[in-house]
Amino acid sequence: MSAEPPPRKPRVFAPDDPGVVAAAPEPDPALAWEADASLDGGGGPVAPAARHGGFAWGGLLVAAFAGLAGLAASVSFARFVSVALARDDWVAWLAAALLAAGLLAAAVILGREIVGWFRLQRLAGLRRDADRAIAASDVKAEAAVADRLVGLVGHRPDLAWALARFREHQRDILDPGALLALAERDLMAPLDVHARRIVLKASKRVATVTAISPMAMIAVGFVAVENLRMMRSLATLYGGRPGFIGALRLARLVVAHLVATGGVALTDDLLGQFLGQDVLRRLSRRLGEGAFNGALTARLGTAAIEVTRPLPFIETTPIRARDFVAELFRKDKAIAKSARTAA
Repeated sequence: MSAEPPPRKPRVFAPDDPGVVAAAPEPDPALAWEADASLDGGGGPVAPAARHGGFAWGGLLVAAFAGLAGLAASVSFARFVSVALARDDWVAWLAAALLAAGLLAAAVILGREIVGWFRLQRLAGLRRDADRAIAASDVKAEAAVADRLVGLVGHRPDLAWALARFREHQRDILDPGALLALAERDLMAPLDVHARRIVLKASKRVATVTAISPMAMIAVGFVAVENLRMMRSLATLYGGRPGFIGALRLARLVVAHLVATGGVALTDDLLGQFLGQDVLRRLSRRLGEGAFNGALTARLGTAAIEVTRPLPFIETTPIRARDFVAELFRKDKAIAKSARTAA
């Protein structure tokens, strides 16, 4: 029996030495067995085949039939209109009148949407310029923002006395930041009072309907419509006056503002305070849902005020959601008391 050869000693070599040849790695027996088993139909493990992205035939099927249905409806409508207009009796005149009325209404709605879109853009631009002027302490920029604000609300009869008072003291202010602070006190403060009323009424309606609604879908639909109407009313109050598409864009801006500022978490914190005070636990489940939806509507309203208000809150106290929560809980307790009395 021969002795084992001694182990090789470590050697030092240069990586660029041409005499050094790298040997090919030996194949793994386990991998070789798996390959043989897959070829021979054995029971060994087989590597899964690579998935190739194929054409979405299901999507093409749905899109094709949807397009055919839309084309058929369009052709049928066009054929009906052409046949009706080709007649010489009262049907043709009636079809022409209805078609003209429909086109006129579509043009007016489209024009209102475009004007409302630009009004929202004007509010956003005025707010940005006001923030920049205050941050830079630029008196001229503040004067330009104040003039634009006066042009925005100058036609309102409910602000006639406030506008006259602001114009009386406008030229006497020379300190940075004082002019926009005066504009906020004279022009924005009365609008903020109306904005509080709009948000409070919408929150009460949402809380009441959610508490007494027999079906959840009815409550969800009403909450969505009420919140959209509240945002549109707030934008109209501050000079935006958006249409339906503009209101949807405003809702997207409000949700983005809530996400950026953590407003949903703030609403949860507000309700957590009342939960700690054992208010919601004494109410029924539906009244608790109504209180939560009302508080969420109040938070959406305050975010809409932040988005649509042409001036930032400089000296006045910002409108917070917690200002409405106590009133909402008093409303829910009154509903619960009247329900127990009726029972």
